[in-house]
Amino acid sequence: MLKIDTNIEVRYYETDQMGVVHHSNYIRYFETARTLSMKKAGIPYDEMESQGIVMPIISVSCTYKRPALFGDTLRVTVILEKLPTVKIEFKYEVHNAQDVLLATGSTVLAFAHKETLRPMRAPQYLLDILKPLF
Repeated sequence: MLKIDTNIEVRYYETDQMGVVHHSNYIRYFETARTLSMKKAGIPYDEMESQGIVMPIISVSCTYKRPALFGDTLRVTVILEKLPTVKIEFKYEVHNAQDVLLATGSTVLAFAHKETLRPMRAPQYLLDILKPLF
């Protein structure tokens, strides 16, 4: 299993008048943490795209437990529980600085050819990087 943490500070424009983070921003936090985690693991998205591979999202879910607030520093944990095939599933946990669980979620992405958007298997170099981490 792969687990990587990313810290994200809540910005004012992400909140409502009460200083509570709007629910749609959690999906952005997931994406930010996912792309940074992939880069930390040695798999930058721009490198895959330069090789003609894109990863469209095919599903996303989020369960809200407690609100994040303006000024909070969030720890978004990205979890990869199994090696990818044609799809890759990421799970997420969002905690505040007091280690209170604020939200959980998941995204499923497919691997596709950049030009045709036809599905493809996960590239071998990605599997070679991920296998030792499990």
